[in-house]
Amino acid sequence: MFPIELISMLVSTVLGGVLSIMAQKSKDKADEQKMLMQRADFQSKQFDKARAVDDPFTKNTRRWIALICVVAILVLPKLAPFINPDMPIFVGYTESVMQGWWIFASSTDITQWKPMTGLVITPLDTHVVSSIVGLYFGGSLVRR
Repeated sequence: MFPIELISMLVSTVLGGVLSIMAQKSKDKADEQKMLMQRADFQSKQFDKARAVDDPFTKNTRRWIALICVVAILVLPKLAPFINPDMPIFVGYTESVMQGWWIFASSTDITQWKPMTGLVITPLDTHVVSSIVGLYFGGSLVRR
């Protein structure tokens, strides 16, 4: 049988190792949170710098980008059926495909592009419009 001193030394060594690992893990987590806070602070400062730009060229560039997005994503596909009624509009849908057998199966997301004719309103249309409207209304609420 092992002497009690040897068992005590072994238990205290294991317990000390486990506690030091837990302390190091806690310290690493605290360091990670500190770095995340520093990164968030840096990012918010960069956002504030971008918002503080008073250059009219920058503001007009943002407006043109928004206008071009609205025309290219929303207006042109809606006008296409009036220009050529047989012109298909390709819309991408994400479909989940199961591959494998029983418990070994896995699903993967595949984008399927399907042609549609007529007036097509996709989820992309509603997301883009809501994003642009939110951007401008949210920006106007904050202005003084």
